[in-house]
Amino acid sequence: MKKTITSLFLLTAILLNLQKAEAQEKRINLTESSIHWLAKKVTGQHEGNIKIYSGNLAYDKGVLSGGSFVVDMNSINCTDLEGEYKGKLEGHLKSNDFFGVAEHPQATLTFTDVKEKGNGLYSVTGDFTIKGKTNPATFDLQISEQNATAKVTINRSLYDIRYGSKSFFDNLGNKMIYDDFELNVNLKL
Repeated sequence: MKKTITSLFLLTAILLNLQKAEAQEKRINLTESSIHWLAKKVTGQHEGNIKIYSGNLAYDKGVLSGGSFVVDMNSINCTDLEGEYKGKLEGHLKSNDFFGVAEHPQATLTFTDVKEKGNGLYSVTGDFTIKGKTNPATFDLQISEQNATAKVTINRSLYDIRYGSKSFFDNLGNKMIYDDFELNVNLKL
């Protein structure tokens, strides 16, 4: 009887360890990971950075199967301006004209579908929640041993970010800001 109980205990421990080996979660190194944004307008462009608050990638049998991220919208900054103009643009981006960070201090991404394309490349569809609105987007994610990179294009009009958008206003002329903005993501695992 004692041998049977011991054997069952060992078998359970082995099975649990196998499950852990098959399903794994990797947390993102927050201090070394980065998101660089780029937004264009008729007369030029602006760019900057935004910090990841938390993030992880999930694996099943060594293959990417999911992921989730939270971005600190209060950290949005502009890197192509200095002084007064930098402060004005950063304040405007945090206002309700753009991301409304007082009411929406975080944006999120949750993977909903992951397809392996080979050589560490995945097609990822995820639900982005920005300014309280959720919409799907699909992008490629390249993963190496300690790094993951993606270029994601987001249509801001889907998130009710209206300022200077031709989707909401006519006759903007050279004051128009394009609806699509880019996120260049570099994750350290």
